[in-house]
Amino acid sequence: MNLNQLEHLLALDEARHFAKAADKVHLSQPAFSRSIQALEKQTGLVLFERKGGDIRPTPAGQFLIDRARQLILEARAVQRDILLYQRGEVGELSFGVGPFPSATLARSVIEKIRVQYPKVALQTEIASPAELLTMLTREEIEFFVADTGDMVTVPFLHIEPLMRQYGHLYARYDHPLAHKAHAFEDAWTYGIASVKLPDPLKAGLGQLLQQSKRNLPQLALECDDVHLLHQLALNTDTVVASTDIAAKPWLRQKQLVQLNTTDFPRLFSNISIVNLSNRALSPVADFAIEQFRQTAKQSFD
Repeated sequence: MNLNQLEHLLALDEARHFAKAADKVHLSQPAFSRSIQALEKQTGLVLFERKGGDIRPTPAGQFLIDRARQLILEARAVQRDILLYQRGEVGELSFGVGPFPSATLARSVIEKIRVQYPKVALQTEIASPAELLTMLTREEIEFFVADTGDMVTVPFLHIEPLMRQYGHLYARYDHPLAHKAHAFEDAWTYGIASVKLPDPLKAGLGQLLQQSKRNLPQLALECDDVHLLHQLALNTDTVVASTDIAAKPWLRQKQLVQLNTTDFPRLFSNISIVNLSNRALSPVADFAIEQFRQTAKQSFD
């Protein structure tokens, strides 16, 4: 058994199609099939089942796939550690941020990186926590900063709590619901705009609206661009769900106001820094993470 065979195993699990998986690893289909067959022979296990044209891993196959994924990550970590040691400095940095860290922390951090490392090429991905986690495990980014409240802890992830951002409902300063107490159902009638919400949180909103648990409530707008959400609230009667820190600039200028929604639960976003636990970070990534820590502390001032 070797790393190439394990990479073939992961490719087949992702593609669930021999020809597509073979193309991904730049092999002919016969050669790819022989590699999978050799792996099954070496392990004495049937790794995939083929029914009606569908290819699915067997329980034994899924066990090996999970182990293979960790081994491949560790092997790539070794390769990257050697490269960092030889070069002494990395020439690029790719990292991710979730919607609220993007709106509240990222700009300051990126400015500091540009000052300290002007020759480093930066690539910043703004996406949902689930999408960022996929990018991280594929090693497309070195780390990300996002809400990890719904993230399952696994051995190959290092999750460092950074800050908690509390959220409320906001509307333009002269909104019909502004400056008076009201129920969540009243705000709902104007349409709620928010970042993409996990199903459990949507179910909680459904309970507030006394809707059936089978049908999750549909928001007026789901978008991970927090600035767009705020602009929508400024120019329409739409109510935006945001965090206190993200809404602060508009609150100070009295363009937005926090609504007094009496039955709205106390919500918060647990923002954390996430990276692969067995992978050495580049010097510029270490610097960036420290800037996120400092910026998070300063945001409460």
